[in-house]
Amino acid sequence: MSASDEVRDEVLADVRDEEPADVRDEVVPDVRDEVLDVVDEQDRVIGQASRGEVYARGLIHRCTFIRVRDAAGRVFVHRRTPTKLVFPSMYDLFVGGVVGAGESYDDAALREAEEELGVSGLPRPHFLHRFLYDSGGVAGKWWSAVYEVRCDLPVRPQAEEVAWHAFLTEEELSERLPGAAGAWEWVPDGLAAYERLVADGSW
Repeated sequence: MSASDEVRDEVLADVRDEEPADVRDEVVPDVRDEVLDVVDEQDRVIGQASRGEVYARGLIHRCTFIRVRDAAGRVFVHRRTPTKLVFPSMYDLFVGGVVGAGESYDDAALREAEEELGVSGLPRPHFLHRFLYDSGGVAGKWWSAVYEVRCDLPVRPQAEEVAWHAFLTEEELSERLPGAAGAWEWVPDGLAAYERLVADGSW
């Protein structure tokens, strides 16, 4: 071990010793324990289960997708962290996530957008459409409610959710979408939502 390594370790040890016990011992909730509504193919609630069970058994649940634009009309794009349970390290055109048990799509859309962007005071996202997505065995099916919102606030994305982010112009985005020479690897459910918006003229 070098002298610099020893100094670094001593400093880190001192910092850990100065931390309150409740900070050092804090248990981070496991997202797999989050309780979700289980629904049928008509989006009717038929029960509840943990996220881990929902994914493992391929149970139908609910999700929100929120397209975010800034004042200049640029689209918020991000890369998911490698620790995500579904589609880790892939790029996404939307923020969003699962709808909690007893939570409405509208409330979940606002909560997820603010959490993932790291902001507060967003206007309520505007609902665009909803569809049933089949992940092809990855984590079952999920009803996907798609929204849009404008964000004029400085964003501070959640480090647990977002590994990289940027607001891209439509031209910059087109250079990264499937079929382009510099295409990125996108989450397939987000692409499905994007394609539906393009098809109905809502993009």
